[in-house]
Amino acid sequence: MPKANPGRKREPQRTCVACRRVGGKEGLLRIAASADGRIAVGQAAKGWGRGAYLCPSAACWSRGITTGQLGRALRVKLDPQTTEALMAYGANLGGKKEVSS
Repeated sequence: MPKANPGRKREPQRTCVACRRVGGKEGLLRIAASADGRIAVGQAAKGWGRGAYLCPSAACWSRGITTGQLGRALRVKLDPQTTEALMAYGANLGGKKEVSS
């Protein structure tokens, strides 16, 4: 059976773990946890292990981190140092850096 739109590619959809908004992969920021316990954000998280997505808004970052939704999605326990670094990143929402836990 032929495809409905053979020339059009579908954009991958992702869900923000804080607000549950579904959007295109490019509109959300990826946070990933590696097997050795490190956490990476943005492009640094590409190709890493277990990942989760958050909207690029300070409100979603704060909610996702403080309520434990991000840790649950990544299946890790975020230590205070990592939590603080992620909160600072979310408040600034700039740059691409790796946060080690």
